[in-house]
Amino acid sequence: MDMLLNPLNRRDRLRHDIPVVPGAFPLVGHLPAIVCDLPRLLRRAERTLGSHFWLDFGPAGHMVTCLDPDAIALLRHKDVSSALIEDIAPELFGGTLVAQDGGAHRQARGAIQAAFLPKGLTQAGVGELFAPVIRARVQRWRDRGDVTILRETGDLMLKLIFSLMGIPAEDLPEWRRKYRQLLQLIVAPPVDLPGLPLRRGRAARDWIDARLREFVRDAREHAARTGLINDMVSAFDRSDDALCDEVLVANIRLLLLGGHDTTASTMAWMVIELARQPGLWDALVEEAQRVGAVPTRHADLAECPVAEALFRETLRMHPPTPLLVRRAVRELRLGQRRIPAGTDLCIPLLHFSTSALLHEAPHQFRLARWLERTEPIRPADMLQFGTGQHVCIGYHLACLELVQFCIALALTMHKGGARPRLLSGVEKGRRYYPTAHPSMTMRIGFS
Repeated sequence: MDMLLNPLNRRDRLRHDIPVVPGAFPLVGHLPAIVCDLPRLLRRAERTLGSHFWLDFGPAGHMVTCLDPDAIALLRHKDVSSALIEDIAPELFGGTLVAQDGGAHRQARGAIQAAFLPKGLTQAGVGELFAPVIRARVQRWRDRGDVTILRETGDLMLKLIFSLMGIPAEDLPEWRRKYRQLLQLIVAPPVDLPGLPLRRGRAARDWIDARLREFVRDAREHAARTGLINDMVSAFDRSDDALCDEVLVANIRLLLLGGHDTTASTMAWMVIELARQPGLWDALVEEAQRVGAVPTRHADLAECPVAEALFRETLRMHPPTPLLVRRAVRELRLGQRRIPAGTDLCIPLLHFSTSALLHEAPHQFRLARWLERTEPIRPADMLQFGTGQHVCIGYHLACLELVQFCIALALTMHKGGARPRLLSGVEKGRRYYPTAHPSMTMRIGFS
């Protein structure tokens, strides 16, 4: 951790009577520690400074980070705004529902969400569409014997989301490369020069948007076709206050990003946990053998409690969106602190996902906490994918495809007498920001 903090900036300081975490570097602030070792940074700050402190996010500015459980309630607080999300990366989040509040947010979400609810996914036959694609991919993994897991899950998720959208998938590697460049807009310094992240990110956004406009035009010309883009275009065009195409394109771009990047990270972590905990694998194989086939409807998920628990516990331990940000529109009382109006806030979901205040034995990977659960799932347990004020709009879709993946993986590998095993260290190369994922070089064997 010491190597990730500035040794020349260690003096204690206050801003608005809230302590500032020492160790920020010029221009990039605490980003090296946030990106590479966020859990330890939060633990150190809590131990030395308490539950409220300022972190420097470099180009994104300074944010009051709150570890008090009351921070979760900020996500629905009337005096807190999502506009900060757009300010951090306007080229990425401008015009999207995650950066909107009130009526604008409800209008954009209302034009999209029906297609992502269990009823809409079942009517569209999404499970039947995904099942053969997932089976074919895990069969390739078994035949190859080992894979670079995050690259493979990223390619699989991109193929699934493209098939759902009705987008041709001939050039998946190029789309994946463009989305990696697009994510750089979240941390890019405000310097627009050739070769720098801001210029690359903007070029990637323009490339993606140009192709999405083509898909929107094609959807209007062939309105009878199936596919999520056709459904979204139709819903947007039918809305009471017709939304412009730029808003439509921005939200499709965001759905494609969230639909493959965060879900691919969760899928990779599920395989890693299965590889390092043989008991989990045995329990999943037993369930897959009993079920006998990959589920294709949301109603079928009740037959796969182990796979669903694996999905939920992986999300809890490895949230792909570990930090949520907001802005205080008016003065707030948070815990025992006064937060001035205009203050930018960071809500560390990673901290709450592994907090002893919310979970028993929080650092243990336990399927039993879901299998034996009697109370309803809490909103805080379903926020790990999104940055909006509600549960991620694609949560039900992610649950379906990841349970399908678990059953397909167990059936395919068990049939060949194989099981996942780790071929490299788990901790080295992990990243926590702007989205969290295991190392890009992490390898899994199947033997």
